[in-house]
Amino acid sequence: MTADLFDAAAMYDDDYLHFFASPEGDNGPTHGPVVGTAYAATSDATDLVWRLLDLQPGMSVLDLACGHGAMANSLAARGCKVTGLDSSAVFLDRARTDAAAMAVDVEYVSGDMRRLPAWTGRFDRLINWTTAFGYFDDLTNRKVLDEMARVIRPGGRMAMDVDNLPRFLASYTPSRITAARDNGDMLVDRNHFDPLTGRFEIERTVVRDGRARELTFLKRLFGFPELRDWCTAAGFTTVAGYGEDGEPLNVRHHRMILIAELR
Repeated sequence: MTADLFDAAAMYDDDYLHFFASPEGDNGPTHGPVVGTAYAATSDATDLVWRLLDLQPGMSVLDLACGHGAMANSLAARGCKVTGLDSSAVFLDRARTDAAAMAVDVEYVSGDMRRLPAWTGRFDRLINWTTAFGYFDDLTNRKVLDEMARVIRPGGRMAMDVDNLPRFLASYTPSRITAARDNGDMLVDRNHFDPLTGRFEIERTVVRDGRARELTFLKRLFGFPELRDWCTAAGFTTVAGYGEDGEPLNVRHHRMILIAELR
C-alpha cells in the first residue's frame, strides 16, 4: 500500500452528496469542464453501459469505486448480480439505503481498489465510472488496473469513464463555482494542472449552511493512447474509446469511455 496523495475521506463525505447526489436541481459549473456531469440522468449512463458492455440479466458485475450506488442499484434493477466496492462509509450507507428503497439486492463492500478481496475471476463485467480512476501515483494506478484484471473472468469486459483530456484542457479555467444551490451553498474550486505529472490539482472551498472549509484533492488526466497501453499491459485487449454519446471518441466529447476485454 502506498501513501495517499490526498485525504479521500474529507473529499467524499456528506458535503459531496449534498451537492452531487441530491434530488434537488443543482446549478452546473459557471465555466470550465463539466467534470462528470455529461450524463443527463443515471438511466442514460446505465443505458450506455448496458449497450457498450453487452450486459445481460444474471451477469455478475463489480462497480468499483461505486460511490453512493446510483449505477450499481440501477444495474441491479435490470437483473444483474451486482457488487459495489467503495472506501467511503458515507457513500456506502447512502447506497444501501437507496437499494432498500428500490427493493434491489446489491452486495456493498467497504474496501480499497488497490487491494481487492479474494475475487479472482469472479466477475463477468467491471465498471469504474465517473472519474473513479487515477488518484494515486502512476505505479499504484497501474496496480489498480492489475487488480481489475485479476477479478474479471477471462473474456470478461471492463468499462471505465474518465475525463476526455483534449476537451478538458481546452475548457480549463483557473477557478470557478463548480456547484451551487439556491440557498447560497456552493463549491468553489481553484485549479492547477501540472504537465510534469499529468495531475489536475484542485483547492476546494466548501460553503454550506453559512460555514466554509477547505480541502485539496487531485486526479490524473489521461490521453487515450496512454491509458490504452496501460490496460494492455495489465492483460486487457481490444481497448476501444467512446464518448458520452456512445460514439467513437473525438475531441468534442466531455467524457472518455474505455471498453476493454480481458484475454
